[in-house]
Order: sequence, then structure tokens, then C-alpha cells
Amino acid sequence: MTSPIWHPFTQHGLGEPIPNVVRAQGAVLHLEDGRTLIDGISSWWVTTHGHCHPRIAAAIATQAQALDQLIFAGYTHDPAEEVARSLVELTPRAEGRDALSRVFFSDSGSTAVEVALKMALGYWHNRALDGLSAPRHRILVLEHGYHGDTIGAMSIGERGVYNAAWAPLLFDVGTIPFPHPGREGETLAALEAACTAPEKPAALIVEPLVLGAGGMLIYAPAVLRDMAAICARHDVLFIADEVMTGWGRTGTLFACEQAGVVPDIMAVAKGITGGALPLAATLATSRIFDAHYSTDRARLFYHSSSYTANAIACAAAAANLAIWREEDVLGRIAALSHGMAQRLSALAGRPAFENPRQLGAIAAIDLVTADAGYLSDLAPRLRAFFLDRGILLRPLGNTIYLMPPYCLDSDQLDLVFAALAQAGDAFAIPA
Repeated sequence: MTSPIWHPFTQHGLGEPIPNVVRAQGAVLHLEDGRTLIDGISSWWVTTHGHCHPRIAAAIATQAQALDQLIFAGYTHDPAEEVARSLVELTPRAEGRDALSRVFFSDSGSTAVEVALKMALGYWHNRALDGLSAPRHRILVLEHGYHGDTIGAMSIGERGVYNAAWAPLLFDVGTIPFPHPGREGETLAALEAACTAPEKPAALIVEPLVLGAGGMLIYAPAVLRDMAAICARHDVLFIADEVMTGWGRTGTLFACEQAGVVPDIMAVAKGITGGALPLAATLATSRIFDAHYSTDRARLFYHSSSYTANAIACAAAAANLAIWREEDVLGRIAALSHGMAQRLSALAGRPAFENPRQLGAIAAIDLVTADAGYLSDLAPRLRAFFLDRGILLRPLGNTIYLMPPYCLDSDQLDLVFAALAQAGDAFAIPA
């Protein structure tokens, strides 16, 4: 019987195999037909400590017997309170900058970003109502960025084939060029010009240090720091989308830490529960919250979803946060990053590959081919190639990237990089 499921980012007309995964443990997925796969991309960047982590699974089971779901408009529960306090304690700090002190829960990275945009625009709307500022509506974005697939998140992402069908729904933004090595000054000059334009922008949103779906493009902490400083100097809100970069992926708990940056608003999701359940949060400084604080009910923050701060998801997040507090997670990430760096260096010496890059536990390399880019026909062929070799990887066109769970061991890492080397032999067209 044909499955009725319509899968995300899947062209069913290609007839690609869709394996049935029946269980998972650590970095390994077990298929219905008895095969196993090493999860090289943390099941779309969410699984941090490994699949079915016992501490997180136990917390889910316990919470499911106490409180499963609660309307969060005007009510609260202990798991959400615990997660919110922990997030406030763990997020970046810097002298002279207001801390992120308020936490708004949602259920995915896209919605966390939507919330961030609505917070920023609501801030300027309410300040205008109070006569403290002129209205501001314009959002600045970084070239090649990706922030999700809801309408607001698509609007602030790179325009292309993946959102062309909905172009009439997308709002206009100001785009700052990506800070390619040696051209960082162009980025900073463009941001300075945009912040001093007659139409004063409301906010700049960036993926700090690494652009994920845009091709795993990496830029320096100094550039992130300078962008944040320009925004602060011109009173433009700085939004950090840490949905992918957070939870240790870049080698620190949050990427902003490497630049000493405290954003005005920060979106987190994916690894917040260790990858076990969907949950997200948008954190804001007190001034963002205070602009919405009033005795006037018309000025409350109008956003919610039915499953805001789901109690079971929050219990999973609380268990994940306890792991971060009590275990040497950063040590595991450092060891994994070192192993990836050694193997990536060896791979980079092959003529089949170019542009090796790594930050923390994220590594990427481009396969040399005449058919490059996001829609390269290589992508589905590479996915099938890796599947046949027991590896779950999902290349971005001719860009092969790794973002594994932190429990991946040396032998598994050898298998993954061996498959990459074989892919180079099989598919590359050296210049």
C-alpha cells in the first residue's frame, strides 16, 4: 500500500527510497529491514547527546504521568519555570549590555523566529505610540541566510526556488552582503549605510558565525561583534537566530559567546530538548518586554500556539539543561571536533574536494563538479550513495556537511569520512 504521507523537502516524483526507521540509540538508527545508519546530521541538526538519551527519556516518561498539556495563557507549570530560569542563566552575558531576561516559548525554530520579528516590530510600534520614537518596520538580513519556512521566516531568508511560489506573500527586507573572507569591510560598510538610511531599520537578524541551509558558510567572531556594535550604536535591534548554532554546535553553548555578543532578542530551538521533542524559545532583554508591559490589554504581545510550553517537552528540555550543567558536554564536543578536523584535513588534500571548513562540531566540504548549487542533481545521488553505505547525510547540492550527535565515536567517524572519500572518487569532476 502506498503511504499517504507527504514528506518535507521531498520530491516524491523521483521515487527515492524512504527507509522506515524503527528505533534509534546514540548515533545509530535501526531500519525495519535490519540495516543500521550512522546519523551524520543529528536528524536535521536536533539530536545533541544522542538518540533516546536515558536521562531525557526518563524525564519524558515521568512527566507524561503527571501533567501532559496545559493552556499557557495565564497559567504556568514547574517544567516551564525551570527551563526559563535555566535559559536566562545560561545565555550570553557582557559588561554594559542588558541580559536576556525574558523567555517566550513556542514549538519550532521557524516560530521562534516569527516571535522574534513580532517582538522587534512590536517594540517599535509601542515606542511610537508613546511618542518615544518614529515607527520602524524595516528588517535587515544577511545574504544567503535561512531562518525557516513560515511566511515571516521565509521573508527574511534568501530568495530562490524554495520560496518562489510564495513571493507575493513575502515582505521586503534590506540585505547585507555575506562577509566573505577578505571582504568583511563591505559587509560592515553596507550595514552602517543601512542603519543610517532615512528609513531607520527596526532590526538586523543573523545566524551567528555559521549560515546553515545557505551552504554552511562560516564567518569570523570579529565580524559578528562588529555587526552587533554597529546596531547598538544606531539603536537598531540585534536578533541572533541560534536555532541551529546553539547547543554546542559551534564549540560553545551559543555561538554569540565567541564574539562576546549579547543580542536584544535570541531564538533557540532544535537542541533545546536534546532533540527528543519539539520546543523553542525566544529570549528578549527587559526593554523589549517593558515596551509591551502596560495596563492596556491592547498592548499585550499577541502571539501563541496551542502547545506553547508543552509540559512534556519542557521536562525533556529541563533534563537536557541538567546534562549541560552536570556533564562535560563541551569536552565531548571538543574531542569530536578534533577528530573531525583531522579527518577533514586528510580529505581536503584530495583533488575531488575544495573549500573545506569547520567550526566546532560542524564541518563541510564541496565536491568539485560542473553541476554545483542547491539544485545540483548530485544531491539525491549522494543521499542514495551514503544510504547504501549506512550513513545518513543530506548534502546541500554539492556541499557535503557533517553535524553529528556528540556521542559519535572514533570508529563511526572513520566510517563517515571513508564514505565521503568514496563519494569523491565516484562523483567528482576534478578541474
